[in-house]
Amino acid sequence: MKDRHFNYIKDITRYERQKTWEVKIGDVGVGGNNPIRIQSMTDTPTKETEPTVEQIVALAKAGTDYVRCTVKGIYDAENLKNIVDELRGRGYTIPLVADIHFNPRLADIAAKYFDKVRINPGNFYDKRARFEPKIYSDEEYKEELLKIEEQFIPFLQLLKETNTALRIGANHGSLSDRVMSRFGDSPTGMVESVLEFLRICKKVDFKDVVVSIKSSNTRMMVYTVRLLNYKMRLEDMKYPIHLGVTEAGEGEDGRIKSAVGCGALLADGIGDTIRISLTENPENEIPVARKLVDHFKSYRDHEPITASLIAQTNPFEYERRSTRPVLNMGGENLPVVVADLGERSLQEMIPIRGKLVPDYFISGNKIMDIKGNTYPIISIEEYLFESTRWGRLKFIRTNKMDFDRFMDKNPEIIMKLKQTRKTVLILESFNKNPMAELRAFFTTLESHIWKVPVILYQRYNESKLEDLQIKASADLGGLLIDGYGDGLCISNDKITFTELKDLSFGILQASRMRMTKTEFISCPGCGRTLYNLQETTVKIKEHFKHLDHLKIGIMGCVVNGPGEMGDVDYGFVGASHNKITLYKGLKPVKRHIPFEEAVDELEQLIRENGDWKDPEN
Repeated sequence: MKDRHFNYIKDITRYERQKTWEVKIGDVGVGGNNPIRIQSMTDTPTKETEPTVEQIVALAKAGTDYVRCTVKGIYDAENLKNIVDELRGRGYTIPLVADIHFNPRLADIAAKYFDKVRINPGNFYDKRARFEPKIYSDEEYKEELLKIEEQFIPFLQLLKETNTALRIGANHGSLSDRVMSRFGDSPTGMVESVLEFLRICKKVDFKDVVVSIKSSNTRMMVYTVRLLNYKMRLEDMKYPIHLGVTEAGEGEDGRIKSAVGCGALLADGIGDTIRISLTENPENEIPVARKLVDHFKSYRDHEPITASLIAQTNPFEYERRSTRPVLNMGGENLPVVVADLGERSLQEMIPIRGKLVPDYFISGNKIMDIKGNTYPIISIEEYLFESTRWGRLKFIRTNKMDFDRFMDKNPEIIMKLKQTRKTVLILESFNKNPMAELRAFFTTLESHIWKVPVILYQRYNESKLEDLQIKASADLGGLLIDGYGDGLCISNDKITFTELKDLSFGILQASRMRMTKTEFISCPGCGRTLYNLQETTVKIKEHFKHLDHLKIGIMGCVVNGPGEMGDVDYGFVGASHNKITLYKGLKPVKRHIPFEEAVDELEQLIRENGDWKDPEN
């Protein structure tokens, strides 16, 4: 029987888009039977008409469905009309979204001109969080909710009159002190902050709402959106969901991280619109988002998958699958990286291995470690019937369909695998929906209480590295986020050995399973950005890339920092024009430093706190 608590989607073994209400944003619908929509955001000052219009046009030509503009003050709000008039005069009807923080009056103005208004429930009517503890009694909490309702209902009535849609978008780290006092900065807190506003929308029958919950922490983002999706349905709400890993970064890190987080949800059919937030030119986000959306079209009509749901993991919080350790695999060990040598020898690859050294190497029918020790790879048949031939430690390579057929004919394999101490599975999928099939295999292992470690192996045939990054991250990241997998091996003949093993390390880091390099959490930039974000991000990454034990946030303004930095160790945040405030965690410690001195000051701050180490020569 299915555990209803874990029934956050209809069926974890079948790809099916979640049913949501349709919301019209301008003339472009989202949710319902519409395709997954793609959006991006301008990084120009919204009070300046010409550069903002030019960037919106560039994004429209790149293929985005919606464009969002930041509205940070009254001059931005009043200029929205000019932006709309100029675009319409040039024949562009792309729907526009106004991004509002802190000031409800700006939302009232934006609703008259733009097609959708985005608000953050953590700072829209509540006071901005000061991250100070305060205990609210039940009566005080109820009074605060009534105050929100009194202000919010007239705004919803204005949206109805102007035919404007609404996005309620919460972010990890930017909840109000009121919500954090009761729920903490947790998935429950983020979900409740959105539900408080949705219940008011439902009360007045306002359905033109899209919801989102974002985090730079992919694990937090996935669990929270799943929980929101589940709780909305408990309250008979089917609002469309917007997906995004906030502050994903730039380059391969931003692509892998976004594909891991968004892919884990899209694979479950959750998500009606997405944004890939990259610290790059906004137009660069569109092809990445398009490739990710198109990848999940390939999941359609996949071969049926069977699984026992009795042992399904809790989808709302992290718990790594329990295994017996074999060498440095399973148990409390970090997941390993296995590199596919293909036709090459280990001696050929060692000189070009770089800083990130694979734990093991696969070559034909054997596994090797860096010292050259070898272990056999055998089939499930050989394991059951000829295992004494293969010595003590062995790897079994199989896939779910073959394994299920074999288990039906040879049920004694159940007891043998339960008793094994020196065996590791190499598991792959040939299904069009590899995430669901691999996850179904893990539920089988759990239902039989098999503690054998598992290496996830997946073969691709991509000619471009970016395509492989997106597909592999989307297929495998969700499994790792759920605590499945004790190692990772990605194979692709047209991609170099170094790129493949670095991709494996990147996916493990993006899914929060193994940290092997500095985590840079950088926002994509918008009209609020107070310095050259893209150049600065590159400079900071180069300067601090050897601090692989740290997470460093790079934020364009105080709206994103400290809030959206989430769980960083240090933060570099725009405070005013070319002035930077440095943070230790979420606490500002050096304020309004001249931009030219800020990188050196950040190094000094890290040194003062004992977290600096000199780079290796």
